[in-house]
Amino acid sequence: MRIVLVGPPGAGKGTQAAFLAKNLSIPHISTGDLFRANISQGTELGKQAKAYMDAGNLVPDEVTIGMAKDRMEQPDAVNGFLLDGFPRNVAQAEALDTMLDAEGMKLDAVLDLEVEEDEVVKRIAGRRICRNDSAHVFHVSYAPPKAEGVCDVCGGELYQRDDDSEGTVRKRLEVYHTQTEPIIDYYRAQGLVVTITALGKVDEVTERAMEALKGRGEQAA
Repeated sequence: MRIVLVGPPGAGKGTQAAFLAKNLSIPHISTGDLFRANISQGTELGKQAKAYMDAGNLVPDEVTIGMAKDRMEQPDAVNGFLLDGFPRNVAQAEALDTMLDAEGMKLDAVLDLEVEEDEVVKRIAGRRICRNDSAHVFHVSYAPPKAEGVCDVCGGELYQRDDDSEGTVRKRLEVYHTQTEPIIDYYRAQGLVVTITALGKVDEVTERAMEALKGRGEQAA
């Protein structure tokens, strides 16, 4: 299957992408991983992206599209892929369609993870991370530490990242509504959008997604 995963920040896209890719036996291709891989390997596209990022500028669509194209041409993506974070706007969605058309391919589904804005803010703004180890993550409501402000694992101080503050989260949501949400309408016009609620336990959301994808492609049938 060839799937695009969309949803607001805090919808759990990264978590669901990993589970769905494993269940469907297709690679999970995330924009973040693409950037890190190209920059660490010193590819031409990686050098271009780094120059923009170092200057504090957004990486142009053509660089992101080039990275995605290179990745989708790898052998493990021949029989499908799950895109997470790409396309991020309608221009990138149109470029993806053009790429796939040139190869005689098409998307099977666009999975839209739906979460109310207040829930997104609650999820992200409630996160607390250990200063000693960023892998130790807690949540004031959903997974609180035994002692407030103290990591259960190592006793380190828990803190809220600057980009997890409510004000920053709401700004990120504004960017999502302005830039990324329009691709849902773009793909809905093609009959590709499948919307599910992203509320509940991780495995429940995965099961919901797998059910929604049934019949959309040979492997999901």
